[in-house]
Amino acid sequence: MGRLAKARRVCGLPVYAQFSPHPDDAKAPVRMEVEDFECIRLMDYLGMTQEECAVQMGVARTTVQAIYTRARRRLAGALVEGRPLVITGGNFEICPQAESAGCRSCCAPLPCTSANSAAESAVFPARAEANPADAPMDSNATGSHIRKGRIFMRVAIPYDEGQVFQHFGRSEQFKLYEVTDGAITGSEILEANGAGHGALVTLLKQEHVEVLICGGIGAGAQNALKEAGIRFYGGVQGSADEAAADFLADRLAYDPAVHCEHHGAGEGHGHGCHHHHSEGEGHGCHHHHDGAGHGHSHGSHHEA
Repeated sequence: MGRLAKARRVCGLPVYAQFSPHPDDAKAPVRMEVEDFECIRLMDYLGMTQEECAVQMGVARTTVQAIYTRARRRLAGALVEGRPLVITGGNFEICPQAESAGCRSCCAPLPCTSANSAAESAVFPARAEANPADAPMDSNATGSHIRKGRIFMRVAIPYDEGQVFQHFGRSEQFKLYEVTDGAITGSEILEANGAGHGALVTLLKQEHVEVLICGGIGAGAQNALKEAGIRFYGGVQGSADEAAADFLADRLAYDPAVHCEHHGAGEGHGHGCHHHHSEGEGHGCHHHHDGAGHGHSHGSHHEA
């Protein structure tokens, strides 16, 4: 009798488990297992490496490689052939840390499920009714804080004259939004002086920011945000206030594949950033600077 395969650890069951093509030609569905979905989520959505994904799922890297290849082929078959996609079954176990709302780094972006705490629903009231209970100050799966039954979160947006500034590494200001129980209860302007992505991520961490909404953002900044435990949503344009409201209403239009390419030896040189939007339009912007670097000082002031 062959050895039973080790169960793959997942952060929760997918909220959206069935997808249908349009037009629907009544073709046989493609079946994707839950661990396939989790592998796609960790690697393609969150940007983990195979090694990081293997640690999270509690399996060998070669196992992750096999699951990922299988999942991508199934996904491609559904998209190219116009077949329904169904996510069900498999050999998996729910992450114990996710069940106790302690798995912040990997489970934070997962939409609200039975494995996530009621705090997720309170931060995003459009998803479900909140059911908070009195609790000491703590961190949950969303990176928000619970104190006496109330949910607190801080959201930051690179800011320029009311709009979402499109170059994260050159942001001179951030608008910080205080969120309580899913509603914006205050805001302030944080001076940043465009000091480069490393200093900016440190600044946001010092200000206890849990979520960043931005335009273009490079791979280095994305990695720094990930290490700092700050979720980010890139490729956003338009009014900063509207973006913050859309985020809380669970309708923010953002691009999971946003990137910003920097050229030159340092942050003080020119760069171009590129991102694509769901409407199918591309955006490119290029700035050139003569200075080799910038000093860094910051402060914040509340809006009148």
